[in-house]
Parts: sequence; structure tokens; C-alpha cells
Amino acid sequence: MSLSKDGRRANRERQAVLKKKSFSLSGHRTSVALETEFWAVLEREAARAGQSLSAYVAGIDATREPRPLASALRLRALAAQDENRS
Repeated sequence: MSLSKDGRRANRERQAVLKKKSFSLSGHRTSVALETEFWAVLEREAARAGQSLSAYVAGIDATREPRPLASALRLRALAAQDENRS
């Protein structure tokens, strides 16, 4: 099955919105692709905690429920936004 020209363009545009970052977690290299807005919140929260982004992500990874890391990171970013509004 092949994508149409428009389908390939739409797929490239969706991928361009995501920014991929790589981390070493529990001795394994892993990459996570998130929207830049989520990365900005996570980077800000890591700085507030006095941690590198890598250490901050490792902490989230160590305590996440059985869900994908990308989902856990997005949920943490949303929670941080809610906390900052209160």
C-alpha cells in the first residue's frame, strides 16, 4: 500500500511538528518525539528542579505507570502547567 503525494506531505508535516530527543534511561538509549511546546515545559520544570532534562526525564521514567514514556512526559508537562496556573 502506498501513500498518495498528499498523504506523504501530510505525514512529513506531522513529523516536522515533533522534536526528537535521545536519552540514556536504565542503561538503554531511547528516543522520544514530542511537540516543541511539551519540551519547553519539561525543560523549564527540569531547571526549576535544578536538574538536567535527562535527569528529569529519568525520574519520570522511573515512576511512570505502564504507559509509553512519551505519554508520561506529556501528562507531566500538562500537570506542571496546571500547577503553575494555581
